[in-house]
Amino acid sequence: MAARGPWIDHFGENFLWSNAALIIKGMAPYGVVSLEEIDRVCERLRARQHEAEAWSEEWSAAAALIERRAVDTAAKGHQHSAGDYYLRAGHYHYNAERFIAPGPEKKRCAESAYRCWHAGIRMRHPNIEFVEVPYQGTTLPALFMKAQRSPAPLVVIFNGMDNAKEMSVFFAGLEFARRGMHTLAIDGPGQGESLRLRGMKTRYDYEVPGSAAYDYVASRPEVDARRIAVMGYSFGGYYSSRIAAFEHRYAACIALSALHWDLAGWQMHIKERNAGAPKTVAQSNFQFQYVTGAATPDEAIEIARKFSLKDVAHQIRCPFLVTHGGNDRVVPVENARKLYDAVGSPKKTIKIFTTEEGGAEHAHVDNRQVGIDFAADWLGDNL
Repeated sequence: MAARGPWIDHFGENFLWSNAALIIKGMAPYGVVSLEEIDRVCERLRARQHEAEAWSEEWSAAAALIERRAVDTAAKGHQHSAGDYYLRAGHYHYNAERFIAPGPEKKRCAESAYRCWHAGIRMRHPNIEFVEVPYQGTTLPALFMKAQRSPAPLVVIFNGMDNAKEMSVFFAGLEFARRGMHTLAIDGPGQGESLRLRGMKTRYDYEVPGSAAYDYVASRPEVDARRIAVMGYSFGGYYSSRIAAFEHRYAACIALSALHWDLAGWQMHIKERNAGAPKTVAQSNFQFQYVTGAATPDEAIEIARKFSLKDVAHQIRCPFLVTHGGNDRVVPVENARKLYDAVGSPKKTIKIFTTEEGGAEHAHVDNRQVGIDFAADWLGDNL
């Protein structure tokens, strides 16, 4: 087995914090966080693991410091450097928000993240367009990253439960653009900006926002409407698979890590572990309830029963890829095999990453590059 240590399990037996730290570390290859800044925060947190508010306090303090540097640097006319500071501040603000319970403080933290993220994107990435996707009388916020040439194929990306389009547009969109594909990174209902700033809760029938996204991108002249793929990662693996089962206009589908096959059972497990050993799980006790808008944890578990691919995966007809980490401690690896077996497409692929090759943790956050490279290369062969 490959060597493990602080890179993977920074806080030892505290998996809740270690997993969250690993997620933000995994953004380092894309120039939107600094490992030195992350290490400073994590070292301060080591001594504060018994303090419930420590995570949000330390990450908020780091974010505020980097944001002040962004403001000062912009005032000197150094827009590119200021943009880098803003992008890092956005990630740190968002990381601070992770374990804050729903309420005004959580919203303020999210507002700070999006303020910084959007300033940084505008300063550093002019090829990213801020767009609104029409959806049931309102709109869904999205980022459109352009490839160098048009018309070109496009990938619609839906996030995981704790992520945002401002993350996926970098770790996935950059690789897709290099391979001549546009990217629409979108915050669907229950995700990112749509949830935190607009109050839009998730839904099990994600083919509805999935179809809205398809209609939008297919109408753009830069897009080859015959070659539009949909991808979801982490919890988004459910979303993308559900979309592909019902919206057959998509030409390919990727589940970058499979969803729990029995989500209700897993949420019950999360509830029980949070009651007795909260540091052993990756999800806070309120997160799924927050995403669904349920009034109680038990109501959230009942809602989770609708989030199942068991009876619909056979309807997926397009080329399909499911990837998974062999050491995934958030979603058991056997769920990827169950999804692969159930998918009806005659052209389907499964890839399980080992600890030796990297990408073996949940959604490949220990080595995002090998995971997204595999997915991007697969799309190049199948889209």
